[in-house]
Amino acid sequence: MTKIKNIFALLIFSVVLYACGDDNAFVNPFANIDHEALALSDNDSIVKFLKNFYYDANLDSVKKLETGKTALFDENSKLKVMNVTENEIDYKLYVYVIREGNYAPDPDKGFPTKVDSVFVNYAGFTFGGTGFDDTPFDSNTTGIWFNLTSVIRGWTYGFTNFKGGELKKDANGGPFNGPLTFLNGGKGIIFIPSGLGYPSSNTQNYSSSLVNLNLMFTIDLLTIVPNTDHDNDGVPSIKEDLDGNGIVTDDDTDEDGLPNFFDTDDDGDGILTKNEDANNDGDPTNDFSDPNNPTLPDYLNPDIK
Repeated sequence: MTKIKNIFALLIFSVVLYACGDDNAFVNPFANIDHEALALSDNDSIVKFLKNFYYDANLDSVKKLETGKTALFDENSKLKVMNVTENEIDYKLYVYVIREGNYAPDPDKGFPTKVDSVFVNYAGFTFGGTGFDDTPFDSNTTGIWFNLTSVIRGWTYGFTNFKGGELKKDANGGPFNGPLTFLNGGKGIIFIPSGLGYPSSNTQNYSSSLVNLNLMFTIDLLTIVPNTDHDNDGVPSIKEDLDGNGIVTDDDTDEDGLPNFFDTDDDGDGILTKNEDANNDGDPTNDFSDPNNPTLPDYLNPDIK
């Protein structure tokens, strides 16, 4: 996701991260961090920030609280608190909804799932307590695609609170003759504790200048790909979360090391999942041909080919 623009990241990576002892063994600079305690500390810092800042609609920005203004924390109709558990640690993710969005073609289907693709504008800032760095460490204002399975976890959860918009069309419903424009998309701010951003519990984050920092993202959800199908097997990736735990990476029916949402042959029987659609309705999940196992769909049943 975010590309780090801090020119000192490499220096930090080289000098601090790869510190070595006398025996030339790797020394983990984050080994003594209590991530459960850090989650509590992060939440205290985020709450303090939310109580000391407000959203200025005229400037479309977060500002220091002034007399007569309502703190972000007290915007009960706009501020959502999501309880998220990752790696057995409980976090609170705060989402300020400026505009939920309204997907006109089907208002009930505009929310992305945690595995859908999103087209967004965004700007990211570090923050906490009584201040934030108003220079974004990363941003995009021209629209960029992300898949919510391959971004920081704060995005994965946070974006589900917004609806994608629709492509602007001309008066006759045809293509708009002008810049690519999306209408009625969601808009808001996601306040992310470090454990749902770039936690040091993940060794891949060691070189990041954002490791263990709280992150604030202003976002515009321009549009989405509902029911994203990563492996194009005819089964939306959200439906490949067979155990219903909200994680698609741990569902592997044929135990071949490839999770179902990336596996074109989910049961490993040599027949592609998309070809196990016995009734030819384009949906492999509703075909049950085994009288001895009538509740197991064919595409997950290696005995049916």
